[in-house]
Amino acid sequence: MRARALVAGGLAAVLLTGCAQSVDPIERLGKKAAQRVGSYGPGGPDRADGRPYRHWGLLAPLQAPPRVPARAAVRRGGLPPVVRRVGTSDKVVFLTYDDGAERDPRFVDMVRDLRLPVSMFLTDSVVGPGYGHFARLQSVGASIQNHTLDHPALRGLPYTGQRAEICGQQEKVRSRFGIRPRLFRPPYGTYDRTTLRAAADCGLSAVVLWSVSGEGGAAQRPLRAGDIVSVASGEATGPTLTERTTRVLREIERRGLAVGRLEDYL
Repeated sequence: MRARALVAGGLAAVLLTGCAQSVDPIERLGKKAAQRVGSYGPGGPDRADGRPYRHWGLLAPLQAPPRVPARAAVRRGGLPPVVRRVGTSDKVVFLTYDDGAERDPRFVDMVRDLRLPVSMFLTDSVVGPGYGHFARLQSVGASIQNHTLDHPALRGLPYTGQRAEICGQQEKVRSRFGIRPRLFRPPYGTYDRTTLRAAADCGLSAVVLWSVSGEGGAAQRPLRAGDIVSVASGEATGPTLTERTTRVLREIERRGLAVGRLEDYL
């Protein structure tokens, strides 16, 4: 009995030691390890019929975006342009997600299976300890962009405060992912000329808003080519992030559109 008690005590100690470490091993390994290990396996989830789009509730494969995108005319030099909708002749729309509060693990599978070029605008104080989840998303094709450190409404704040919020998140993303974002989305979509000056000084090339908001996964109006869709995230009740994205993708299918990579057009 005493021997069994000692073994049980030793096992408990090991478990307690493990709990004291980071809950996300990929966070500890870092971005390169996340890409190398691949927490979902090299082949991803089993799609025995070879039609992953069916697994995600779609009727047909998503259309592929053009290999050579018809770029929008973006002003170079001076203040970065504010982009609500991309001016392009390509039949593409763009999927964007804000903050980083919702970390639906199935969303990683969806992005990988469907090869969705989604853009994630992250806020450090919202992501908290969840950067490992976004390292996984980045490793399967998502892009990581800037949404400030603490999510304040920037309009009217002094230059030093706005610059600290924007440049601070640039450095946070660089330290976590080894990249410096090119695109910036101001919290709540509010900004002023000081915001544009601070964004330029922090090395950002465009301030990205949105033309359609996908609340609950339902677009406010029929989608058109060039639309930047803000898919609601962080909702405590209702459909998951994956389910909301599926609803938007069905609308994209109905309109004969493709999902483009926003950075390719700006």
